[in-house]
Amino acid sequence: MKKLIMAGMTVLMMACQGENQAFHYDEVTYSPRETVFKLFAPADAACSVVVGSDSIPMKLGKDSIWTAKVKGDRKSQQYEFIVNGQSSPGVFAKAVTVNGKKGVVVDLKDTDPEGWETDRHVLRPYQDMMVYEMHHRDFSIARPDAKYPGKFLALTEPWAVEHLKELGINAIHILPSYDFGSVDETRLNEPQYNWGYDPVNYNVPEGSYATDPYSPEVRIREFKQMVQSLHKAGISVILDVVYNHTFDIEHSNFQKTYPDYYYRKTEEVYSNGSGCGNETASEQPMMRRFMIESVKYWINEYHIDGFRFDLMGVHDIETMNAIRKAVDEIDPTILIYGEGWSAGQCAYPQEKLGIKANISQMPRIAAFSDEIRDGLRGPFDDDTKAAWLGAGIRIFKSSDLVAFKESIKFGIVGAVAHPQVDMTLVNYSKKPWATEPTQMMSYVSCHDDMCLFDRLKTSLPGVSKEELIRLDLLAQTAVFTSQGVPFMLSGEEMLRTKKGVHNSFESPDSINHLDWNNKEQYPQVFNYYKGLTALRAHHPAFRLGKAELVRKHLEFLDAPEKTLVFRLKDHAGDDPWRNIIVILNANRSSVEVSIPQGRYTQVCVNGVIDEKGLGEIEGGSVTVSAQSALFLHD
Repeated sequence: MKKLIMAGMTVLMMACQGENQAFHYDEVTYSPRETVFKLFAPADAACSVVVGSDSIPMKLGKDSIWTAKVKGDRKSQQYEFIVNGQSSPGVFAKAVTVNGKKGVVVDLKDTDPEGWETDRHVLRPYQDMMVYEMHHRDFSIARPDAKYPGKFLALTEPWAVEHLKELGINAIHILPSYDFGSVDETRLNEPQYNWGYDPVNYNVPEGSYATDPYSPEVRIREFKQMVQSLHKAGISVILDVVYNHTFDIEHSNFQKTYPDYYYRKTEEVYSNGSGCGNETASEQPMMRRFMIESVKYWINEYHIDGFRFDLMGVHDIETMNAIRKAVDEIDPTILIYGEGWSAGQCAYPQEKLGIKANISQMPRIAAFSDEIRDGLRGPFDDDTKAAWLGAGIRIFKSSDLVAFKESIKFGIVGAVAHPQVDMTLVNYSKKPWATEPTQMMSYVSCHDDMCLFDRLKTSLPGVSKEELIRLDLLAQTAVFTSQGVPFMLSGEEMLRTKKGVHNSFESPDSINHLDWNNKEQYPQVFNYYKGLTALRAHHPAFRLGKAELVRKHLEFLDAPEKTLVFRLKDHAGDDPWRNIIVILNANRSSVEVSIPQGRYTQVCVNGVIDEKGLGEIEGGSVTVSAQSALFLHD
């Protein structure tokens, strides 16, 4: 087997590198006259396809592509490929039966909702994006007036769209929405929950989020209706893609069609850089081709506007750049970002992987900044440790406070080189890794950890809820004034809690659901978040987009140890405000901060934001309330 794979490598590489190749290496092409089935499988395999009640032998062509042409109208018939006795729907199935066991022949035009032909991508410059990370079930399962709780269609309902528009975010990052393995679609009347990072069929929407998982067309149509609804509201849709591993190896469609081709091994042991039992081999020509074609398919068929790559550090740089190039040929404004790390050691040279340190080699691909995240709230691996946000409450060594602050400054500038950021003091990274600020995702919480309120509460025991709220708002102020692309977890705008659970990937709805009562209970939180998004949307100084502009217009001012002050000067980004001063105060009491002389309008004071102004003051020295931000402009 190993010799056959190596022997075919040169031919496969040539096939994959060719421009605009027509085949996907495993596809089903329907017409009323005949359906053509193609499969990438070993040249020495026994391959057939069972369509309905007919079993048809497949013929080997070039590049290890097996083909069968089945006469007659086969629409709605089930099929499965048989490779050496192993059955699967193939790796590129576009429609499947319940739980994804078999493929189904469909005419995708039949799945288009009314008006789909006029639906368009909602695209904007990367620096203008404000991303809201959402799990379908979390968002709507406990909403009292939801007609489709926990389903794709929840995002077509007026209450959902109105909330997102009111909040002011403009991009939805939906957690894995392809067909995944951990939820049994035949038992949806029973409590089941999972984030979905266990891929089965990468190119089919998940059945448990559809109103009828038994209908192959319904899940496709309802996913499109969701996208259409968000697009009408001016909101981009970003898909969380998990190409770095499969649910398992033995039962994966990859393994059933071409054993051991798609996975990395260390000698005879499967490598586990994903932390999930296996890691895929993106450097293999046909795995690379699979990823490229899959991304293109989601763009063209489902009108997806962006992609978040789970554990992007498992994938090789060449593949990520090839994906970026293929996407650019469709629309260069489609956003691509990912986790710039792996979960374990990969069986591939680190210098060739898409880790954060190598982002400069992947133009216009972004990575998450754990520097600003952990500088604000503390490290991922210890929920009890606080950082800069707790500086007024916990006792830290001066060197630690300096490191926290410098790490936040690094995030504020968007992870690019800046003369006022001392990289020797920044946590995790000792040199700038972004070439442009749009290559950095700025965040303080996401699905994969405690939510912000829980993290603050755990790391600062005994602190009052009022203080926790102030620190929550202060944290997101740093995120949304960063020159990176701001990213927030859904529900944070309502002071979300998961009752202290760190890793809620399979916790019940009682832990993961959004409590919509919180929106009424904590209106000051929602209003502040709404104010942050509005400030960023209305003022280009906060989203300059270019490293040279950041270095020219953003300067840090001298400030006490537990405060951070920066100025966006000289109409940065042609902003109507000439100079904007942002002061972040982590102290438990108010502080006096020196600023340049002048007459300023306050627009953010002690947890309240109002662009029209909250009073005027003379510069020189200003008072900043405890654990809060102050914004001024002249």
